[in-house]
Amino acid sequence: MEQPPILKPIDFCGSALDDLRSFPATAKREAGVQLDRVQRGLDPDDWKPMKIVGQGTKGIRIKDQDGAFRVIYVAKFEDAVYVLHCFQKTSQRTEQPDINLAKMRYKALIKDY
Repeated sequence: MEQPPILKPIDFCGSALDDLRSFPATAKREAGVQLDRVQRGLDPDDWKPMKIVGQGTKGIRIKDQDGAFRVIYVAKFEDAVYVLHCFQKTSQRTEQPDINLAKMRYKALIKDY
């Protein structure tokens, strides 16, 4: 009998969990589905590398009737999936404050690692 894959735990950095909880219900549910895929070692359905934030970081792209949302995470470490930042996009490009916050949390994670 095949063993189910071991789920990597998720560790939310800073206010990322509260930020995710503030998403509308459909976006929050989709974020949960996509993070579950990441925990199982799979890629999200819609993502892009976020090299500007740090090596190995990715952004999950979520679109729903309330707008566009992003979950920036890094899953390259053995012990957990680290969610660095969750936010609603307000323009075509990711805003600099969102990038800066994710970078700061990434650097703190690397330092503590």
